[in-house]
Amino acid sequence: MTALANRGGFVAAAAAYFIWGLFPLYWRLLASVPSAQLLAHRVAWCAVVVWLFLLLRGDGAWWRGITPRLWGMLAASAVCISFNWGVFIVGINTGHVLDTSLGYFITPLVNVLCGVVLLRERLNMLQWAAVICAAAGVAWMAWQLGSLPWIALVLAFSFAAYGLIRKFTAVDAVHGLAVESLILLLPSIGFLLWRESLGDGVFLHEAVHLDVLMAVGGSVTALPLVLFAYGARRVSLTLLGFLQYLAPLVSMLIAVFVFHEPFGYVQKVTFACIWLALVLFSTDALRRYLAQRDLVR
Repeated sequence: MTALANRGGFVAAAAAYFIWGLFPLYWRLLASVPSAQLLAHRVAWCAVVVWLFLLLRGDGAWWRGITPRLWGMLAASAVCISFNWGVFIVGINTGHVLDTSLGYFITPLVNVLCGVVLLRERLNMLQWAAVICAAAGVAWMAWQLGSLPWIALVLAFSFAAYGLIRKFTAVDAVHGLAVESLILLLPSIGFLLWRESLGDGVFLHEAVHLDVLMAVGGSVTALPLVLFAYGARRVSLTLLGFLQYLAPLVSMLIAVFVFHEPFGYVQKVTFACIWLALVLFSTDALRRYLAQRDLVR
């Protein structure tokens, strides 16, 4: 039974990351819609889908456990994730899918850096080597292109901040998303009504397929998170750590082979540095996992 649960957890988690990796294909279909309106629709429809899911599941007891402190922390995480979503959409629809991929490749290393700076965690030699290698890759790209890869950096740091806040927030992924989307719902609706009053609202004014895609955005956002929440409870954190690279890998392949974004010498050196950093980081994580398992035995 446990083996079947673990297999089901692995499939769910892998499916979540794979769907996240396919997001560029979906959001590119909505490239004609202003990014701010796309973000507002994503938040609004996500709130509808998540709350309907919880109501149909009869899951309401958790609501009483949301204290004022949790409200405050989830409000902060809501700001982080909405900022992350917005920059991601901008990156996709301005032809910088490769930069979004880079951002999510370096996110685990930014998490480590945040642990050092904010939580006073100590790194071993392999972890320091990974951080330095990733920093060298980003510095190389900035030097060669004359500017920082700001989309990648903003995505990495905003998601790291989101993860750091949620680390200390005692609520599961789906319930947390429900509260976050509820907090963002009124501002999103207010923004959409404002754009409508100015006469440049897109919803119900353009092609029908755009309206459908914007509405489906809620399900597209919520589905992989539900799959992830199911899988995360059934597989080890080490396995999740390896699976998380699936999403940016799929996005990178889409950027290069579907959208034909430039992947020349500069990008190859940068990604080589990041991948080497991830190999070092993953090797250290696997080594510590095996050592801990041996101790338990």
